[in-house]
Amino acid sequence: MTGPIRKRSYTVSCASAFRDVALAHAAKLNVNVADLARSVVLLAPQHVIADYPDPGPPAAGDRETVILKSGPARGRPWRRKPRLQVRMAPGLTVPFIRRSLAMALAVGDGRLKVGIEETGAAAVAEVESFGGEKIDTAQAEALRELHDEAERLRTIFSALSFEPIVGGIKTRQDALHVFGLPPGSRPDAQTLRARFRMLATIFHPDGAYGSHQRMAQINAAMALLRATQ
Repeated sequence: MTGPIRKRSYTVSCASAFRDVALAHAAKLNVNVADLARSVVLLAPQHVIADYPDPGPPAAGDRETVILKSGPARGRPWRRKPRLQVRMAPGLTVPFIRRSLAMALAVGDGRLKVGIEETGAAAVAEVESFGGEKIDTAQAEALRELHDEAERLRTIFSALSFEPIVGGIKTRQDALHVFGLPPGSRPDAQTLRARFRMLATIFHPDGAYGSHQRMAQINAAMALLRATQ
């Protein structure tokens, strides 16, 4: 039987400025910091992440003050290195996670452009019958969960890298691009609603990171895709 996907907790020491930007981006997307790192780990080759510059640990004078909540020193202030606490798959290193976060943040502010190859449900079906031998139900369900997680993180990654289309939404392909969906795909109503909600949460003009241009294109894309379902 295949159990739940194991995760371990990592303490990622980093500069306080890097920590604050990572937390702000995660809040903007309504996800946690680990989701940002996983979106890169699942979708980018490991050697690409390993070659990306490591933001590094905090400088000697970069410290934060916390109040101890347990032990003999409970209630006392403690100066420690700034950090992020994330839960991810076992076997990773702190520098690798920092690099993954740095890549996600670079995509978010437009310093990095990343292409994503689409892998759909057909890929899961192929794995289920790999080598001509069917795998058991529990294994198949675990694969589907991994696929669903990858699709959720793909949506986050697409939202990070969304750029308005010059001239506006004119074709179905334009609309699919705005929603981070592959060319020629036929998303169902549930998929469209989920993509719209995520993008609207990020780019609504009333939000801290709102964009009238992006929101207008999201609305136009939704209208066009609904009309051509």
